[in-house]
Amino acid sequence: MLYQIISLVLDVAVGLVCGTCLLRLYMQQQRIPMSARAGNPIGPFVFALTDWIVLPLRMALPKFAALDLASLVAAVLLELAQYLVLWLLQGANQSLALMAVLALFGVVRVALSGLIGLVMVYALLSWVQARSPVSDLLDRLVAPLLSPIRRHLPLVGGVDLSPLALLLLLQVFTLLTGGLQNLALMAVA
Repeated sequence: MLYQIISLVLDVAVGLVCGTCLLRLYMQQQRIPMSARAGNPIGPFVFALTDWIVLPLRMALPKFAALDLASLVAAVLLELAQYLVLWLLQGANQSLALMAVLALFGVVRVALSGLIGLVMVYALLSWVQARSPVSDLLDRLVAPLLSPIRRHLPLVGGVDLSPLALLLLLQVFTLLTGGLQNLALMAVA
C-alpha cells in the first residue's frame, strides 16, 4: 500500500512538472509570449515551475530550430527519475532499459493527457464565449491542432465539431500508445 501511495504522489508531481515542461516547449514552438504583460497569464507559472530544471539543461543543450531541447529533455528526465524511484522501491528487479522505455512512453502519455485537457477546456470556454486572456491563450494553443480538422469537417447546424473530432483522435492515439508500450515492454523484457 505504501508503494501505491508513493506511486500516486510521484505520478501527480512528476506529471505536473513534466506536463508544464512540455507546455513550455509547445508555447515556445508556437511563439507565444511568456510574460503576463504580453497577455499570457500562465507564462509566469510555467517559468516558476520549470526554470529549476530547464535553465541548467539549456546551458548544455542548444535550441534546435524552433524546438527547445532543454524542455523536452527535462520532461524525459523527470519521467525517468519517477520510474527509477519506483524501480528502486520494487527492489530493482527489472532492467534499466525497461525504465527508459517507460519514461519515453510516460512523456507521450503526459503530452496526450495535456492536449486532451487543453481541448476540453477550449471547447467548454467556446460554448460560453468568454473573452479573456486565458481563452485567447487556449485558442492559440489549440487552433493549430484544429485547423486541419476544420478543413475537412464542416459545421453541423452552425456547431463546430472539430474539438470533438480532435478529442476522438487523441483518445485513439492514447490507445495506440498503450498498445505500443506493451509491445515495447515485451521486446525489452
